[in-house]
Amino acid sequence: MILATLCYIKHEGQTLMVFRNKKPGDIHAGKWNGLGGKFEPGETPEECVIRELREESGLEIANPHWRGLLMFPGFKGDDWYVFVFTAAEFTGELIDSPEGDLRWVPDDELESLSLWPSDRIFFQWMREGRFFSAKFVYEGEEMRNHVVSFHSPEKV
Repeated sequence: MILATLCYIKHEGQTLMVFRNKKPGDIHAGKWNGLGGKFEPGETPEECVIRELREESGLEIANPHWRGLLMFPGFKGDDWYVFVFTAAEFTGELIDSPEGDLRWVPDDELESLSLWPSDRIFFQWMREGRFFSAKFVYEGEEMRNHVVSFHSPEKV
């Protein structure tokens, strides 16, 4: 089981994306992604996403907003659990990312990028402001199906 984070930094109608083209054997090669990565021992999801964004973009994000949880069973041989965040508060300057080419993409152009099929689905949920828990089943590059639960805060 792999625990990871994924973050979409939003700024002036644009989203920071990375075109994954630098790491040999990258399971996301040739795709555009948000930024993030695997947890280190002892990290919370927020600590992980802040560290990963610093390492991959040079930006220091503040107050990441947790948007949902994605599960990818058996994806490229592992079960992945991915905590999805957005962030609008950041400082710093973009670096030459070790993951790929960084680009601020206008929000209305995001879905024209080479994305994983699941991204187009959960982007809609984020636009709607919904908190989600979803499972996406892939065979190779092809998404076979998905299930989702939407959640809202409840008083206990």
